[in-house]
Amino acid sequence: MAADPCGAGDLVGLLASAGPRLAVVIAVRGNRAELRIGHEGKVQSLPLRDLVLLARHGADTPSAAPPQRIDDSPWAISAAKLAAARPRPREFGAAWLLLVDGAPPGGTDLAGLVDLVGDGSDPVQRAACWLWLHGEQTLFRWRQQQLEPRPAGELRSLRHQRQLQRLQEQRHSRWRETLRARQPIQAEALDPAARADLQHLRRWAGGDTDTPLPAELQKLLHGIHCPLEPGALRHLLADLGQWERHQLPALEATTWQMGFSADLLQDAERLLAAAAEHRPGDGQRHDRTTQWVVTIDDADTQDIDDGLGLEWLADGTPRLWIHIADPGRLVEPGTPLDHEARRRASSLYLARGNLPMFPSQLAHGPMSLRSGSRCAAWSLWVDLDAEGAVVADGLERTWIRPAYRLAYADAEELIELAPPQERELLAIHTLLERHQRWRLGRGALQLEDPEGRIRCQAGAEGGVQADLHAVVEVVEPSAARRMVAEAMVLAGALVAQRGQRQGLALPYRSQPSAELPSAAELEALPPGPVRHAAIKRCLGRGLVGTTAAPHFSLGLPAYVQATSPIRRYADLLVQRQLEALLQGDTPLPEPELALMLEALEGPLRQGLQISRDDQRHWLQVWFEQQQPQALPALFLRWLRADQQLGLVWLEALCQSLPCHCPPRTEPGRQLLVRVVEVDSLRDTLRLEAST
Repeated sequence: MAADPCGAGDLVGLLASAGPRLAVVIAVRGNRAELRIGHEGKVQSLPLRDLVLLARHGADTPSAAPPQRIDDSPWAISAAKLAAARPRPREFGAAWLLLVDGAPPGGTDLAGLVDLVGDGSDPVQRAACWLWLHGEQTLFRWRQQQLEPRPAGELRSLRHQRQLQRLQEQRHSRWRETLRARQPIQAEALDPAARADLQHLRRWAGGDTDTPLPAELQKLLHGIHCPLEPGALRHLLADLGQWERHQLPALEATTWQMGFSADLLQDAERLLAAAAEHRPGDGQRHDRTTQWVVTIDDADTQDIDDGLGLEWLADGTPRLWIHIADPGRLVEPGTPLDHEARRRASSLYLARGNLPMFPSQLAHGPMSLRSGSRCAAWSLWVDLDAEGAVVADGLERTWIRPAYRLAYADAEELIELAPPQERELLAIHTLLERHQRWRLGRGALQLEDPEGRIRCQAGAEGGVQADLHAVVEVVEPSAARRMVAEAMVLAGALVAQRGQRQGLALPYRSQPSAELPSAAELEALPPGPVRHAAIKRCLGRGLVGTTAAPHFSLGLPAYVQATSPIRRYADLLVQRQLEALLQGDTPLPEPELALMLEALEGPLRQGLQISRDDQRHWLQVWFEQQQPQALPALFLRWLRADQQLGLVWLEALCQSLPCHCPPRTEPGRQLLVRVVEVDSLRDTLRLEAST
């Protein structure tokens, strides 16, 4: 039938990209035929070799006009007629049995098959059988217009493959509908392929987009109108219950998220039990347990690593003591807990809680300066003259017993009321206030503003995701905070001076000198955040090195952070260098310490990024939950004036944030800020200000 020439009106079959189609020949021009294809009658020209003649027009009625479409007489083919004319599966099966046992010598063509299963003279039935052959049937191969029955073994294998394919398509369809529905699911109840897709989606949602998503998964996401970007995938996974809405991508798979291993926790328990026993170096400690010592910190702080003490000398003058926790008494260099602390480099303070550098049973327990307990400490003493300058100082390893602990608010009240029974606290405040004035007289900057931080609070249901609330915690400048901060600066200066005198390599912190706005320029700006922003813009970035250099904003010739060894590994290194000096051992040489500090830079940067991401996320959540109409703000300065992007101080948050501002806005201008777009899952916050 394939070799027969076609003429106008003939019914033919052709294989199109969409599958097998029926058509009517309108005209033949050389070796090509012009066709009208299918019920829609689309006109197309194809080579004759691509056509299969199914029925010739005029075989029975030569004088009839050629039909122009397949639904014209004499074909009059419709979908219903094709369905009715197609033989039943068992009739095709019977034909296969006949042909597999003994096909005719010349092979079997379409006409032969139609004669076996029905009426070979019926053009509709021939068309139905031809379409069936090109469908999903497995009984025959169709090659060069000839039938070839498949062997029984191959047929079973093919049917098994088809069944597996149908099952896979069904699973894929169910998975697509599950994603489209965006309802919570149980991941463990999914099939392996769907669980693998979830892993890919989680990786991308976490920001790891280097490895492309599988092509089939991309098609699936396109089908449910989900863009291939992390924010959209976080929304999808959160709807499915597979992404915690406040999950930080930057925290994923970090040492902080993984916590302490069982072995490290076992080590911590062992040290906890041994804390009351004699440890190396305890015999050289000075007993200062009768000295008056107080610790001052935030009310919720549990790792207390500094305290203030006072000693009245024989002549009645006060001597200031600054006591620093000594975690090195329990954790020795090179031990597993020491290596883990070095991997972290610092504790993390996040909106939902703290992730400590040491296991909490140690950091909140024997490492801390707990009131009423005998605590191991590094203790600096200092005598100040009437101007606040240091006239004498010393360093000891000690035992202390803090008398009590104060929250900042309590300390502030005592300083303000000045009761006679708190004369030690008032004397400490007077000494540190005097030293701060001395520093300010030597160029130190005092840039105190209220500081807002976003905290996370659980709702009444005990911390279910939907019940987590973002709240603003504002820390106001106060005499108590200023006193403690000055004590920490003084301790860092004393350690740095000692290091300089002894030629000791330490992690010195410095800041290059800066040219500040003139006094007249600053006076023209409103005091507070606006004026401080103009100053901060001029300041250089702080640096860390193993040799001393001036610190511009602190007004010091040398400075070392040394007062938080429970929270910062570099501060613990400072204590170990000082210990070697006191014990007559060899401290780490400068190149070796430099390598250790360089190794800390990576985790410190990572921890800083996590903290920033955490605050940014909860800031976005705050805006989502509060939905403020407009917030008063002060314009600080331009970030990119050509794009109208400025920095504003939001009074409700006590934070400076980037914002789209009116052109030519001057520093100090009052603005109203509204939210243009906020989406915490997409990490998006856009603010716009108006006058």
